Amino acid sequence: MSNPTAAKPWEHAKAGEGSAADPLATRFVASLDYDRRLYKHDIRGSLAHARMLRHVDLISDDELKQIEQGLTDIEREITEQGDAWPGWDESLEDVHMCVEAALIAKVGDAGRKLHTGRSRNDQIALDLLLWVEEAADALTAKFNTLNSAFVTLAERDGRFVMPSYTHLQRAQPIVVGGELLAWASAFERCNRRLRALVNINRRNPLGSGAIAGSSLPLDREHTAAALNVGPPSDNSLDATASRDAAIDLAYALTMASNTLSRWAEQWILYCTTEFGFVTLDGRYTTGSSMMPQKQNPDMLELLRGRSGGITGQLVALLTMTKGITIGYNRDLQEDKRYLFAAYDSCCDCLDIAAGIVATAKFNEKAIAAGLNRGYLDATSLADYLVTKGVPFRTAHQVVGKLVQTCEAQGLGQLAKLSLEQFNDACGERTVVDQDVYQWLGAANVVKRYRSSGNGGLSGFEQQLKQWKQRLGQDDG
Repeated sequence: MSNPTAAKPWEHAKAGEGSAADPLATRFVASLDYDRRLYKHDIRGSLAHARMLRHVDLISDDELKQIEQGLTDIEREITEQGDAWPGWDESLEDVHMCVEAALIAKVGDAGRKLHTGRSRNDQIALDLLLWVEEAADALTAKFNTLNSAFVTLAERDGRFVMPSYTHLQRAQPIVVGGELLAWASAFERCNRRLRALVNINRRNPLGSGAIAGSSLPLDREHTAAALNVGPPSDNSLDATASRDAAIDLAYALTMASNTLSRWAEQWILYCTTEFGFVTLDGRYTTGSSMMPQKQNPDMLELLRGRSGGITGQLVALLTMTKGITIGYNRDLQEDKRYLFAAYDSCCDCLDIAAGIVATAKFNEKAIAAGLNRGYLDATSLADYLVTKGVPFRTAHQVVGKLVQTCEAQGLGQLAKLSLEQFNDACGERTVVDQDVYQWLGAANVVKRYRSSGNGGLSGFEQQLKQWKQRLGQDDG
């Protein structure tokens, strides 16, 4: 006969050992290998719950004191011992039951009272919410570090003139800083998205119980105030069954990794011999096992590759939750497996990206050597004609014909055309004067941009000032 006392604490309705009788079943349902990182959040929620229980006279002052001391000791032990903490027991399945079992071992019946009015369902919903808020703070710091690196690089190399690209074809001239701060803007948007999504989910689920709440006089406002995660959730069924906080964070991570991948692709191109725009520090390149000369941008390529894994974790979360009914289902245990993996990967990618940017150099001579190719000043010439009263669509056609003339005559640059050629292309009236040459050439063009947020010198200088103020780098 099996020993009924060997059953898990939540399986006393079963005869015998229940799921503990099968080692594979025990391992299959356990989440301890990945949810143990929640121990601080679990203890924080348990302390708030215990103090609420005392507030409503469900435990005594002495019992609260025992619980507080026991949980404080357990947190210190786990922090010091990590994975070697003897309280980790896979048969208890998760971090919540391991902490509770350790507390009971320390303080006895006072520890057994901690779970009064609480379920693992609302407990884990709270733990996850606390972890998401902490993760968001850590990610914000990483976005700021990365953007600080972009701003520092922009301040040093940002005034170099370079081509911009649409369709991977040369478009208009910009300064290097215009592009660098474009990436900073994209990552700042990732940060704003992250903060917005976290804010949407600021509702305290603790007190929802398993699904329907509790008949005990729980004070949910008390725990909400203590935890600072927003007011009590509106509906106990929704609070215990939702994983929106996890999905929203995974989406924010996916968008960040997607932006990292786009930036990595851009710089992979810039590092090629064909471009030669950027030189990476040797710490962020690798060699070839066969070709001695190679310095491959493997870190950038891995950034690009790992974005696929992070996207996959989001898809896994969405797929996992799409068929789940309004009550808690055990499928939801898997949320942390996917979310933590996405978070860890994105954090590594942001850290590596910051290191790459902080040590990179833009090669002014290499960029300048090919700056006259591609008629980067064609739009500027059209703008010049507009200032002379030529309708833009007409100006666009005129400049297109002048580009054809340059190509046919092998000139390669609009600035090599004569005034007569300009005016002939304009038709009946003479509109082009000597000042047209001040509008031509990439170096002239980047000085002429006037619209806010532009990629030329004026836009760059204004944005740089704003970024330095935002990041606390302003010397003045």
